Amino acid sequence: MDTATDYLLIVEDDPDILQLLEAALTFKGYRVMTARDGSEALDVIRRKHPALIIADIMMPKLDGFGLVHRIRINPETREIPVVFITATYVAREDVEFALNLGATQFIQKPIDLPGFLETIAELLAQGLPTVIEPLKELDFYHEYRRRLQAKLEEKLRQIARDERLLATEEDGESPSIQASLRQAIRERDELNLLLDQIHAQLEKYTQSE
Repeated sequence: MDTATDYLLIVEDDPDILQLLEAALTFKGYRVMTARDGSEALDVIRRKHPALIIADIMMPKLDGFGLVHRIRINPETREIPVVFITATYVAREDVEFALNLGATQFIQKPIDLPGFLETIAELLAQGLPTVIEPLKELDFYHEYRRRLQAKLEEKLRQIARDERLLATEEDGESPSIQASLRQAIRERDELNLLLDQIHAQLEKYTQSE
């Protein structure tokens, strides 16, 4: 594994936000690596050891929660600070779970760029954070499943609401509602895939007992 302790890694599946953060950090003089999901990020982390990771939570394949758990259970990456950015996981329980996993900071979208850059500078100046004990695997998957199920229920309500709104439109074509519906359906499908993966993991634990 190459050492790149002065690199920052951005993990974000929204290309516009990824480009915005990459441009802002590069302008400030940071060297930046990027990944589009947690699985891609793990590959980057194995090859390069970033000084700090900035990650969205809602991502396909492997989301931010799963990414941080993998980072914290690996002794080689356990100390890397992770800043979560999210517009979806903003409930108190979500924040508590993120911090219990070992997230260093939690920032809600839309991102206040001056405040974001100040946070990054402060974290890098502080050095490595105090390492917390990683969650036990079974505890992680049980709470992870609860968080995803709560978010899935929220997305199902949003889909139903958007479909009702579209039905009341005279031509049934409201671009903003259609965009919201497409996004909610995409996120619903991502959540279902992640839940399937978690159920498979929990079934393995049940069978091994």
